[in-house]
Amino acid sequence: MSPYLSVFIVLGACAAGIGGLYLFGRAVMVGEEVLEVLPFQSGWQPEEHALSRFHARWYPLTLLFLAFDVEMLFMYPWAVIVAEKGAEAIVEMFVFLAVLIAGVIWAWREGALRWV
Repeated sequence: MSPYLSVFIVLGACAAGIGGLYLFGRAVMVGEEVLEVLPFQSGWQPEEHALSRFHARWYPLTLLFLAFDVEMLFMYPWAVIVAEKGAEAIVEMFVFLAVLIAGVIWAWREGALRWV
């Protein structure tokens, strides 16, 4: 079997899959006139304007999520090298976590986690 034959088989399977999904989408669509008039939410009737704003109470919660997300970003490589570095790496990680926890406590005290 030629090495290029397998590549062409995979490309054919991809093209068939894309074509099948396109045909499936055409079969279940609501109607073309609706899609031309209302492009928002794939033709469904929108419940709010497409450019509606988020309430301000979401922003502090988003910043807290990003703080914990960055924490995980730094913890994965730390978990790999902690065995080589020993106690020094553990102390550094607890200092890093203390700074993040201080930020969460400050946000809690300021009312960022209060929903009402």
